[in-house]
Amino acid sequence: FPPDFTQRWSAPLVYVGPGGEREVGLGRTYGRLDNAKLQTLTLERCERGGMRLLRGHAAEVAHASTHSEIRCEDGSSHRARLVVDASGHFPVLVKRPKGQPVAFQAAYGVTGYFSSPPVPAGQMVLMDFRDAHLSVAERKEPTFLYAMDLGGGRYFVEETSLVRRPGMSLGVLQERLYRRLASRGVTIQEVTEVERCLFPMGLPLPDLSQRVVGFGGAASMVHPASGYMMASVLNTAPKLAGTVAEALGRDDVAGVSNLAWNTLWSAPKVRQRSLYLFGLEALLKLDGAQLQRFFAAFFELPAPLWQGYLSGTLSVQEQAETMARLFARAPGAVRFPLTRTAFGHGRLLAKAIT
Repeated sequence: FPPDFTQRWSAPLVYVGPGGEREVGLGRTYGRLDNAKLQTLTLERCERGGMRLLRGHAAEVAHASTHSEIRCEDGSSHRARLVVDASGHFPVLVKRPKGQPVAFQAAYGVTGYFSSPPVPAGQMVLMDFRDAHLSVAERKEPTFLYAMDLGGGRYFVEETSLVRRPGMSLGVLQERLYRRLASRGVTIQEVTEVERCLFPMGLPLPDLSQRVVGFGGAASMVHPASGYMMASVLNTAPKLAGTVAEALGRDDVAGVSNLAWNTLWSAPKVRQRSLYLFGLEALLKLDGAQLQRFFAAFFELPAPLWQGYLSGTLSVQEQAETMARLFARAPGAVRFPLTRTAFGHGRLLAKAIT
């Protein structure tokens, strides 16, 4: 079912380039999900399908040839032909190999009423890298404003660290947000909601041979270079459900998890992810000025390319061509760290093309 949106913005803005002073209209509609309605519709579907909801904390899982058994912290146990773990980025049952230290996207946001509009009325700002309010040293650790007019005089503003290893402190982001607003003569008059966001990017893929199937963060479905996940989850859920239903309809309990994992992480998707992981490592090498120039070049690409890159809908070949075109367009100050990343993480590129 198509999720409802509380609002849509037809032409979000980004502020990129030196000092973040270049305004670019993206010309692509963005929507804000109605989380309450989406949850209600999902639960209604579960009820119509005869799903039984149980509340508890899973502790471990054991597998037999015909079923799996989940054991809970309260001592209860539950049998199922397939276990799907959707418990988040650090799941309870899904096993994931240990990798390098994790990078994080972090953000601190406020919804409320302001002394004057913090962004143009009726607008959404996807990325605002203007940084004149920061010291020279602070600009080495780039953050941007993500904001939108929610209507009725209410706005959402959020200071975001795109990716950092380790993640940026939420306290630093809060302080930067208030300082950014103050530099524009804007004060918060009433806070109706606070958002604190910290999630990993580029987590290792789970063991794709295990009997428990992950989904969402538990299956490392976060876009490694942008942090997007919701659209991927909504698009993939029906495909995964169809795969599982067909396999269980054939009573293929032994093979259902392999089929399910292949639906989530087929060989082409794994190669695509390797390229995105390379992109993640490249972003980690860029300081504020380089990141501003990087995105200026990125949004100069033909819209289908940058849109497909952010949404994860390009083929591996299209993705590689997009990255090559971006490298050719980027200024020398950006090319050098990208080249250094290629030498340091060539295995990711090799994995993507083999």
